[in-house]
Amino acid sequence: QVRFVESGGGLVQPGGSLRLSCAASGSGFGTYAMAWYRQAPGKQRDLVAALTSGGNTNYADFVKGRFTISRDNAKNTVYLQMNSLKPEDTAVYYCNRRLAGKPYGDWGKGTQVTVSS
Repeated sequence: QVRFVESGGGLVQPGGSLRLSCAASGSGFGTYAMAWYRQAPGKQRDLVAALTSGGNTNYADFVKGRFTISRDNAKNTVYLQMNSLKPEDTAVYYCNRRLAGKPYGDWGKGTQVTVSS
């Protein structure tokens, strides 16, 4: 069973940057697609960015041009570089496998990102 541990969240001012990390346990990390999701209070969990094992990326319209997903298979880690942060980016951010366009696997605890002045 693969487990994910997210880190790197925090409080940042509008226009600032953060880099989130997601460490995966288990084997086979390099063979599957990964994605970042986020959930704001009272809202559903939404896809933020996805990255296939072959390096293809997909971004939600609300983060295009500001966020970048990447991975280091040697470290079993996926990253989310977030620039030009806005207050509406405030949410708990989660990572997970992505299979057939849907999250696949158990959710971790996530990491809180708060954008506020």
